[in-house]
Amino acid sequence: MGILNVQATATLKENVRVEVEARGHRLIIDEPEALGGTDQGMNPVELLLSALGACQAIVARTYAKKFGIDLKSFRVDLEGELDIDGFLAKSDVRAGFRKITPVFYLDTDAAEEKVQAFKEFLEAHCPVGDSIANLVELLPAKVVIGSPAAD
Repeated sequence: MGILNVQATATLKENVRVEVEARGHRLIIDEPEALGGTDQGMNPVELLLSALGACQAIVARTYAKKFGIDLKSFRVDLEGELDIDGFLAKSDVRAGFRKITPVFYLDTDAAEEKVQAFKEFLEAHCPVGDSIANLVELLPAKVVIGSPAAD
């Protein structure tokens, strides 16, 4: 299949509310009131954790049978640790997550060693997890001055 180019558009609305769109699907991202938002949606770091969990769940569903695992149910709980002072420019610390801890809940009758091999495969083949765990070439943003085209 080769290279797949994925696109998304994020448009700042009122305050810090952002409307994102990809392939015709829209989502509202906002901050809690304590961070200047109106709490109309998840904030970006919650969305990142959600994207990781969703990706891991999709990989689990896609490959369970290949590993001989009858996956009755699968859930991921994720916790990320970051220092908010980095975002708020109150100190010289990274703005992003320092660590992310996922916990997988699998309802299966498969043997523990089979589940462990499946978990390792899942972690190695989740595109979102790979993008977080490994250096991604984030290019400098291009700047276009002027009003963007209306939707």
